[in-house]
Amino acid sequence: MKYKRILLKLSGEALMGDKNYGIDPTRLQQYTQEIKKVHDMGVEVAIVIGGGNIFRGVQAEKSGIDRVQGDYMGMLATLINAMALQSALEQGGMYTRLMSGIKIESVCEPFIRRRAIRHLEKGRIVIFGAGIGNPYFTTDSTAALRAIEVEADIVLKGTRVDGVYTADPEKDPTATKYKTISFQEVYEKNLNVMDMTAFTLCQENNLPIVVFDMNVAGNLSELVKGEEIGTLINSF
Repeated sequence: MKYKRILLKLSGEALMGDKNYGIDPTRLQQYTQEIKKVHDMGVEVAIVIGGGNIFRGVQAEKSGIDRVQGDYMGMLATLINAMALQSALEQGGMYTRLMSGIKIESVCEPFIRRRAIRHLEKGRIVIFGAGIGNPYFTTDSTAALRAIEVEADIVLKGTRVDGVYTADPEKDPTATKYKTISFQEVYEKNLNVMDMTAFTLCQENNLPIVVFDMNVAGNLSELVKGEEIGTLINSF
């Protein structure tokens, strides 16, 4: 096994499946099965999930909502997704813990670093909801920060695209995929991988990132075995 402890970053939009809004039960079950495969292999799994399928803080201002208020609303959206994922994982026979950047003790634990690490050591899947609990920070930043805090080996960013390309492959048919690329090259080429705060955190802490297609069955489990799937971003 190449990675013993991973931080899996999922987008909220990915949970929509073919819907325009909300959570697609089929996609939720697919993700549950993929996560179960790696968990059964003995990999310690932490997860951060976005909330874009329900509400995005950056869109709030267009609706006349204060940006800070909108960001908090977005954090609550991530918790809804996290609770749905937690329920699906537990129905799949896994033990989980949901930890929140905002105190909502009726449904989840507050984030405490040592407790999170202990949960992982005990084989529980830890889901981090509500971002880091502060406005102006994305779930990408949450993923990078929590991965560093719990000493994960890597950040695995599951998307609907199979890696990092020279341009947006959905808009430019001539775009080519990188197998590996350095943090510096991503900066220089201005490639859209993560927000800059998250990306800088990973670079400064030598935490590698793999961008891969989470919707392809088996990709996640093959990745943790060391297969070259997606695009690896590292310091080299």
